Amino acid sequence: MNTEVTGVGGVRIALRVEGPENARPIVFVHGWAQSAAAWSAQFADPALSGQFRLVAMDLRGHGASDVPEDGYDDPAQWAGDLAAVLDFAGPDAIVVGWSYGGLVITDYLREHGTARLGGIVLVGAITEIGRKREGGATGPIMRAALPAALSDDAEVAIPALVEFTRAQASAKVPGGYAQAMLGSSLSVPPAVRGALFRRDIGSGDVLAAVDKPTLVVHGSADGVVDPSAAEYSAGKIPGAVLRWFVEAGHLPFVEEPEDFNSALRRFAGDAAAE
Repeated sequence: MNTEVTGVGGVRIALRVEGPENARPIVFVHGWAQSAAAWSAQFADPALSGQFRLVAMDLRGHGASDVPEDGYDDPAQWAGDLAAVLDFAGPDAIVVGWSYGGLVITDYLREHGTARLGGIVLVGAITEIGRKREGGATGPIMRAALPAALSDDAEVAIPALVEFTRAQASAKVPGGYAQAMLGSSLSVPPAVRGALFRRDIGSGDVLAAVDKPTLVVHGSADGVVDPSAAEYSAGKIPGAVLRWFVEAGHLPFVEEPEDFNSALRRFAGDAAAE
């Protein structure tokens, strides 16, 4: 089912929803220049959609959501958008943030705390952004793509985005998925792609205050978000569990979907029992 909620400033936030209405929600937050479609392998898993209510949002400026002119550097707006999604999803949600989605979750924690959450899963995620921010350390694939991938000149941006997608797509990533990733990137306006990087914010104090079960998942061969970012987040969050997907890249939930989905089911089930 496709639906929508209203985020900060009246911005329409598009949602993809599967699973029983009264089941415990798992809310998925995608990464930079992607969309809710990133989670297709999770939505296709009957063991997940049969047990949980899956809710994947398109971030503002992405996918089928509205594209406001500004606000992409404001933690309160990201937090407010996610709060609106959580209002829709229901209480005690497990929030899953991939890549930039981890920063959006951290923005939510900064503004609203953990009271409404049941647990947190960070996947190849950043929790900070800016020069020398340990929780936002990037890898060689991301560094090679910038600044060309942010250009409003199609002759500059398109080859950079093609190579950025190709470099992420290991042999374990289906070709159709990789092409869909490229399509999602190209559909995000250049101004939005660039605006998401115009932030400088640390999150050490926010992470240290987390008091809900947290799972940090990272591919040991991630070339987009450096594995040290996972170590930083797991080291700051009390009781966080760090799970490495050995030899996986930036897409462990695509490269190893059965293992990832199984880990997510176990985590969500264990969090519900606490």
